[in-house]
Amino acid sequence: MKRILCSLLVATLPFGSAFADEPKFKDAKVTLAYEHELPNVPGKSLRAVLVEYGPGGGSPSHRHPPSAFIYARVLEGAIRSKVNDAPERTYQAGESWSEQPGDHHQVSQNASATAPAKLLAIFVVDTNDREIVFPDK
Repeated sequence: MKRILCSLLVATLPFGSAFADEPKFKDAKVTLAYEHELPNVPGKSLRAVLVEYGPGGGSPSHRHPPSAFIYARVLEGAIRSKVNDAPERTYQAGESWSEQPGDHHQVSQNASATAPAKLLAIFVVDTNDREIVFPDK
C-alpha cells in the first residue's frame, strides 16, 4: 500500500485550485494525484485526489457526480466527516470510509485547530465527469 501511495503522490498534478479559492473552502488544498481510464470498464476512470487541510481547515457541504463511488483514507491527522443522515464521525490516520453515488457529504473538516490533516480520496467515476466536487449553494 505504501508503494502505491508513493506512486500516486509522485504523479501529483495541479488540480482544484478553483476549489481552494472559493470563500467557503477554509485552508484547503486539493491536488489530483492520479487519473487513469479503466480499460476493463469502458467509460469509467479512476481518480485519486489528495486533500490537505490546514489547522481548522475544511470543505463546504458538497456532493460529487452521480456516477462517483468514493473511497477515502486519512493519511495524516484526523478528519471529521458526515455523509447523509449518518452521525458525524472523526476518522484518525489509517481509517477510511466510502461514499456511494449520490451521497451528500455534509461535513469534511480537519478535527484539529493546531495540526494539519490529509486524506486521499479515490474516485471511480464516469470519464466524462470532469468536475468532481459540487459545493452546496
